[in-house]
Parts: sequence; structure tokens; C-alpha cells
Amino acid sequence: MSGIGGSEFVLLCLIGLLILGPERLPRVARQIGGWVGKARQMTRALQRQLEDELDVEKNLGIDPDELKGLNPQSLLAPRDDDTYSPLHVEEEKDEEEEKDDDAPAPEDEAEKPA
Repeated sequence: MSGIGGSEFVLLCLIGLLILGPERLPRVARQIGGWVGKARQMTRALQRQLEDELDVEKNLGIDPDELKGLNPQSLLAPRDDDTYSPLHVEEEKDEEEEKDDDAPAPEDEAEKPA
């Protein structure tokens, strides 16, 4: 799990016993165990939260199998039901310019005698 063998663990316990003494060693070991337990609990909660957030099918209603054959370029093509698309804005400007070119100039109407 942590990569520490049996003999290494025994050596760490002996060093801890020499440094901390027999009175403080159980208290420190209990405290370290509590920290490790809290860290594991937090990582499990974070993992569950990330899995819930990344659940595409539940959150977006999209089947992940359908996304495999999806072409990203098709998502960029303008659609008629788009609320805003830079491509639509350019098309509308082009259409307005064509309409302006076809319409008579206001000066021509003012010069005609009545």
C-alpha cells in the first residue's frame, strides 16, 4: 500500500519510540491515524463529487456512446435556431449590403419633378 516493508516499519517504530518515548508514542500514533483517516475520507468525497460532475449522461442527457461518432465541425456550423452565431451576423451584414445596393438612392427621389 505505502511501499514500506515489515522490517522498515519496525525500524520506524523503534526510532519513534526512542525520540518520543513510551508515554507520547501512542498519542502521536493515534493522532497520525486520525489525520490519515480524514485524508482518506476527503479523497473519497472528492472522488465521488468528481464522478457525479463528470456523469455526462445524467447531467446533460447525452449518451457517451453517441459522442464517439460525432463530428466536432458539425457543431460549429450555423443553425437557424441559434440565438447568436458570428457566422449568422456576417451573413446578415452581407444581405443588408445587397439590399442597400438594390435600393434607389434618396437623392434620386428628390430630383424627380412632381
